[in-house]
Amino acid sequence: MSKYEQDGAEAQEIAKYLPYFPFKGIPRFYDIGGFLEKPEVFQQIIDIFAARYDDIGIDAVAGLDARGFILGPPIALALKKPFIMMRKKGKMPNSISSADYNVEYGKRSGMTVQRDKISKGDRVLIIDDLVATGGTLSSAISLVHMCGGTVVECACVVELKNFIDPPADSGLPSRTKLFKEMDINHVPVWGLISEDVLRVEAKLHEEYVDDGEEH
Repeated sequence: MSKYEQDGAEAQEIAKYLPYFPFKGIPRFYDIGGFLEKPEVFQQIIDIFAARYDDIGIDAVAGLDARGFILGPPIALALKKPFIMMRKKGKMPNSISSADYNVEYGKRSGMTVQRDKISKGDRVLIIDDLVATGGTLSSAISLVHMCGGTVVECACVVELKNFIDPPADSGLPSRTKLFKEMDINHVPVWGLISEDVLRVEAKLHEEYVDDGEEH
C-alpha cells in the first residue's frame, strides 16, 4: 500500500473542496462536485488511489452507479486495468443482480453487473465516492462473490466513520454489524477523507431548497 493515510496532509487539503449541503434530509451531504471543478485536485485524488493500488495485484476496477463512474475510469486507466460498471437494476443487458439493500437515506434495489465481466478468481477493486452505512458496498461485494471473484478492497474518497461501529443506543446503522451478518467482514474498506476533517459548509443561495429524493 502507498504512503497516503486517511486524513493525512493531502487529504486535509482535498477536504477544502468537499463542501456539505443539507440534502435528502441529511444535514451534511458531501458534494464531490466541489473537487471535480478543480482539475488539479481531481488529478491528485486519482494519483493517490493509483499509487495505493499500483502494486497489490488487481485484475479490474469496479465503479458504482453513479459517482463511481466518475472516479473509477480514470483510476482504471492509470492502473491499466479494465473498468466494470455496477449499475442499478434495469440499466444493462445480460446482468445478474444482488439483493435489495438499505442506505442512510432509504432502501435501494440490488446492484447489477454483466455476467461476463468478472471471472472466477479475479481480484477486483471497488470504487465509490463515499461510504456510510456500507449498504451499497455490501451489494457490490456480493456481486463480485457471486461471480467467483475476490474484492481486494473497497475504496472511497469519503468514509463516514460514525457508521463503522456506533453505540447500540445511537440509533445509527452499523457497517460492522452489516458486514458480519453478510459474512463479508473480511473485506477491507478504505476512505481517503473522514468527517473529522470535512468542515466546509456550502454557501447556500437564498432560494436553496432541499429537493433531493427520499427525504
